[in-house]
Amino acid sequence: QVQLVESGGGLVQAGGSLRLSCKASGPTFSIVAMAWFRQASGKEREFVAAISRSGSNTDYADSMKGRFTISRDNAKNTVYLQMNSLKPEDTAIYYCASKYTLFDGTDTSMKDYAYWGQGTQVTVSS
Repeated sequence: QVQLVESGGGLVQAGGSLRLSCKASGPTFSIVAMAWFRQASGKEREFVAAISRSGSNTDYADSMKGRFTISRDNAKNTVYLQMNSLKPEDTAIYYCASKYTLFDGTDTSMKDYAYWGQGTQVTVSS
């Protein structure tokens, strides 16, 4: 069982930056793949970024490439999402998710993740 707690959301102007954090409970953080998803009001939840167990492999949705960076610190059981050049369309609730895996790869499919945080609101004003 993995419990996830996100933090770092808030209100920022367009062009600004935020860093989200997701702290996981449990001693097995190093064998879980992690990802961030987001859900805007009235829209379906969508993939944002994913990172492998070791942190060596990352993947991003096309609209986030070059602006967002996912990273992890296995010693702190924490995954981060650095968001730069934010746009009003980035406004959403951001969720972190995790899954146990034997492989050091990324997974962009929401249905594959067993554990989810409660979400943190990011609002970008124009």
